[in-house]
Amino acid sequence: MTKLSQHKTIRWGIIGLGNIAHKFAKDLLTVSNAQLYAVASRSQDKADEFAATYKAMKAYGCYEDLVHDKHIDAVYIATPHALHKETTLLCLENGLAVLCEKPFAMNSHEVHKMIACAKANNTLLMEALWTRFLPHYTYVLNLLNNKTYGHILKLEASFGFFREFNNNSRLFNKSLGGGSLLDIGIYPIFTALSTLGKPDSIEAYATFFDNGADASCDMIFSYKNNVKAHLKSSLLEPLPTEAIFYCETATIKINTMFHMPTTVSIIIDDKEELLDFNYQTIGYNFEIIHFNELLQLGKTESPMMSFEFSNQLIASLDAVRALIKLEYY
Repeated sequence: MTKLSQHKTIRWGIIGLGNIAHKFAKDLLTVSNAQLYAVASRSQDKADEFAATYKAMKAYGCYEDLVHDKHIDAVYIATPHALHKETTLLCLENGLAVLCEKPFAMNSHEVHKMIACAKANNTLLMEALWTRFLPHYTYVLNLLNNKTYGHILKLEASFGFFREFNNNSRLFNKSLGGGSLLDIGIYPIFTALSTLGKPDSIEAYATFFDNGADASCDMIFSYKNNVKAHLKSSLLEPLPTEAIFYCETATIKINTMFHMPTTVSIIIDDKEELLDFNYQTIGYNFEIIHFNELLQLGKTESPMMSFEFSNQLIASLDAVRALIKLEYY
């Protein structure tokens, strides 16, 4: 991949203009060497409105038109999960660097195709799992990797909220990857993999909506020395949405909404120290800055969100789906 000038403003395109694209675009405006150049939706009116809100120069009512715009350096893909693979391939085959929302794709087979295409085209590709780049999460990772408080003895991580079932909503549409596992269960699983690594065994149990989408999922990842990660996702009830690491000499708790900008508690002998990371943005700017740096250096893979890790993450999701007998197609 060609190395870009470190002074070059990186021109971004966004494909798929739902809620998360709005958050991404808002934070993109805070990044000094980034410009929102073009946006694309299947609806021209929606693209026009989005472009006007975030001052994009171009608005396309067709994904293909954006991909063929030669002024774009990078594309953020925020389509429904089921469209991640085909949209990513379209961009990569046209030489555009891709930051694709999590989950990377619907299954390991699709992810393997995306990575192979990136390698064949010598083009940067990264899964947009923004939590990995948030300062509070990297701080906790460093504590755990350095064994500041000894080894992890147990992990508890959950993500849950209540939504009234709506068969027309993407969140509940199984054909689009809807349900709790891919949408929010990915975060507790990511937490286990990024701190404890690949488990020796997995247990999983789920409940389902009438349309076959999973309503909740309870998972246990087991590791050597009887270390376990207790993970849960639910669209039926609010959950603490915390990540708690029980270590040998302290408990490290990433407080509620652990996957997004939040605080961290260090608890030793019933005394709690609260760490505030003074976030000024929604939090998407951190992955954007990292991605821009990779582009400037001519890199085609992120060391922080590597292909190996994305493969491991989707393989874990596949393993859970097999256990709960959840099929999307």
